[in-house]
Amino acid sequence: MKPAKRHINLPARTHSYPFSDAVLAGDTLYLSGRIGFDPATGRPAENPEDEARLVLEGIQHVLEESGMTMEDLVSVQVHCPDLTLFETFNAVYRQFFNGPLPARAFLGSGPLLFGAKFEVLGIAVRGPRAAKKKPGKKKAARRRGR
Repeated sequence: MKPAKRHINLPARTHSYPFSDAVLAGDTLYLSGRIGFDPATGRPAENPEDEARLVLEGIQHVLEESGMTMEDLVSVQVHCPDLTLFETFNAVYRQFFNGPLPARAFLGSGPLLFGAKFEVLGIAVRGPRAAKKKPGKKKAARRRGR
């Protein structure tokens, strides 16, 4: 039997573009590309750090709407027309994770819609919450200590 698909759209969504914020198929969530829009202006934030924070908060909100967290992300793609913003993005990105980081690509792109500096998309997989504990790290530490 095919896993059921559920289309996720944030309640505060203000656009009517022809795509969902994400699609949940079984335990896998496919997140559409997001831009860090400033809610005050409806445009991408002027400051790269603010735009990075807003785009990652948007990803976080879609994950929460799907019953997931940033820790469920397994793959992330960041599209950026200015590769000199790599470290700027990384400094903000690190603040959104507590444990192991998802696989990620930071891709140079042509211009992004609305003059954005970043567009981020990803894939998350819902795992059993018990597996989120860190028994593997203790085992690995014991192996190293032997």
